[in-house]
Amino acid sequence: VVGFHQPGSIRLATTPVRVDEFKYQMTRTGWHATEQYIIEPEKIQEMFPLLNMNKVLAGLYNPGDGHIDPYSLTMALAAGARKYGALLKYPAPVTSLKARSDGTWDVETPQGSMRANRIVNAAGFWAREVGKMIGLEHPLIPVQHQYVVTSTIPEVKALKQELPVLRDLEGSYYLRQERDGLLFGPYESQEKMKVQDSWVTNGVPPGFGKELFESDLDRIMEHIEAAMEMVPVLKKADIINVVNGPITYSPDILPMVGPHQGVRNYWVAIGFGYGIIHAGGVGKYLSDWILHGEPPFDLIELDPNRYGKWTTTQYTEAKARESYGFNNIVGYPKEERFAGRPTQRVSGLYQRLESKCSMGFHAGWEQPQWFYKPGQDTQYRPSFRRTNWFEPVGSEYKQVMQRVGVTDLSPFGKFNIKGQDSIRLLDHLFANVIPKVGFTNISHMLTPKGRVYAELTVSHQSPGEFLLITGSGSELHDLRWIEEEAVKGGYDVEIKNITNELGVLGVAGPQARKVLQKLTSEDLSDDVFKFLQTKSLKVSNIPVTAIRISYTGELGWELYHRREDSVALYDAIMNAGQEEEIDNFGTYAMNALRLEKAFRAWGSEMNCDTNPLEAGLEYFVKLNKPADFIGKQALKQIKAKGLKRRLVCLTLATDDVDPEGNESIWYNGKVVGNTTSGSYSYSIQKSLAFAYVPVELSEVGQQVEVELLGKNYPAVVIQEPLVLTEPTRNRLQKKRWKGQNLKKDL
Repeated sequence: VVGFHQPGSIRLATTPVRVDEFKYQMTRTGWHATEQYIIEPEKIQEMFPLLNMNKVLAGLYNPGDGHIDPYSLTMALAAGARKYGALLKYPAPVTSLKARSDGTWDVETPQGSMRANRIVNAAGFWAREVGKMIGLEHPLIPVQHQYVVTSTIPEVKALKQELPVLRDLEGSYYLRQERDGLLFGPYESQEKMKVQDSWVTNGVPPGFGKELFESDLDRIMEHIEAAMEMVPVLKKADIINVVNGPITYSPDILPMVGPHQGVRNYWVAIGFGYGIIHAGGVGKYLSDWILHGEPPFDLIELDPNRYGKWTTTQYTEAKARESYGFNNIVGYPKEERFAGRPTQRVSGLYQRLESKCSMGFHAGWEQPQWFYKPGQDTQYRPSFRRTNWFEPVGSEYKQVMQRVGVTDLSPFGKFNIKGQDSIRLLDHLFANVIPKVGFTNISHMLTPKGRVYAELTVSHQSPGEFLLITGSGSELHDLRWIEEEAVKGGYDVEIKNITNELGVLGVAGPQARKVLQKLTSEDLSDDVFKFLQTKSLKVSNIPVTAIRISYTGELGWELYHRREDSVALYDAIMNAGQEEEIDNFGTYAMNALRLEKAFRAWGSEMNCDTNPLEAGLEYFVKLNKPADFIGKQALKQIKAKGLKRRLVCLTLATDDVDPEGNESIWYNGKVVGNTTSGSYSYSIQKSLAFAYVPVELSEVGQQVEVELLGKNYPAVVIQEPLVLTEPTRNRLQKKRWKGQNLKKDL
């Protein structure tokens, strides 16, 4: 019998900002199947009568929550696996792993060797050791976590039903009933918590199994006091056990689940800071992915390839400390965490820009989010409402729309692909056609079931040689997919990851051409350097690959150059643009600009949960191209069946809060969809959001509601884009001129 207790759980809000956080979470839960409610203090008291209600403002209640004995569950899962024919051998420590040329593995154990088609590293706090056998340094670190068990407490014994699990977020501990007593486990601050670093340097002690560390009550004293204040019966309870054991942390607390880039048929399910709770879900997720060749749903947050060579042991330790200490802090939108930064992976402009802006962290890189102006509040002030970056971002938006702006895009993932089969490989990978030499297009890699695995820009540099660009967070996620397909199909290609070698500057705005033309002999005029063309040229005598493209939707170029040339290139452009009042802009302004142009973003508007048709990407999907690209057949079926939902653009009038994405969409008192991203639109001075809604609610003019911080705001589906892109405005203007000249001739 597996003793699963399901008394539900309550998170406690004892400050107004926590109540906001609960409301923020509720709009994210609304469009999922999970049951969750905000409950009033009266209800909390009724469910947990032993609580001191003085500070309690609200609770976040999950009826399905509970606790289980991990040992019994593990044994039950093992028994179930055997029943279905799995062979379990233990004790059988793995002593070596050898990759064979056909992609299979030889696994050595004291009980003999076996051949495996693939291996899954699910080795808990031995995961690092297993990784090292094949030359990988998984960024994992064991932290010490303590929990305290009390003897019988008469008031607990007298209860008619089991208490819900309690999470006191300000006190930073969880507390639950254990038989007739209580059990509670605190997360102490990053200064006080203890990392088991000897395991990182010397490895896990051989034979370490169910052993524990020495307990240390002093370290958790303030949390014990907080718990006694919240649950006063604890004051007279006896502590009968203090348990201190290892928990494996990844830098960001999230586990690493899935196939690993750079090694064939090596999968991981490691770094679970919360242990057994994830077991069932992750087992199913991984087995589905292995069986069907694609993830059953999108979990990019858990991609093991979000880390890379930049994740040093020092970084991992600093981050694990921070993540452990921050277990119960308020989860704000656009949150930044500063431990372990910067990594060695900074752009060439980091020193130049660092003091001028607020930096955001992207896959080890630092990228400007917004820039400070003299006299402005430059502090990091996260909030659920508009905060100190709201006005500065408005100025940057105006800068790009009216003059010219420069932004550091160096974090992009960048790959070079060449070889005799390069065109054939890309034609198989991408739903779009392959661009002609000297041109660029936007292309999507789809999964066999027709979901959007990735979005990249593909530039055909010279015959058969390509530059592929993807978002910073997708670098190794996309590279792995491309490499795997190349091996599987036996394509003769050379794939190089050049992400760290190249810097990228974006120059955008109506004056962009005027500024750049001062620095190059290459003709940048509209007829000679067309939209989506790519050319190698010199800017201020620095060799660059220039692509006429901009995520702002304004006139602009992306300039790819050697990382060591970034400062010289940036300075040259800034000096050349003095007369045009050139200035910097960051990712927040970029987001507002791209939303107004209705540009989709991978990871928000599209991912492995969406198909390109419902995401409005038909223009980039060429179902009639001869190549049988991955996902083509599935997409034909999706098209024939017809869509159930569609991505639309919404405007909404709010007060001091803007949509972020993942909020619930309401219609007629029911949740019918979700936002995918959002921002304030500085052009119409309202909020703007992308959202998925049922097809019948996707017509222009349709009214719905968007739930933000516990309040439903009226929204309306608009004709997209809100603002036409520069190439479109240009084309329309030329048409008008032609029309006017025709009239004159007549």
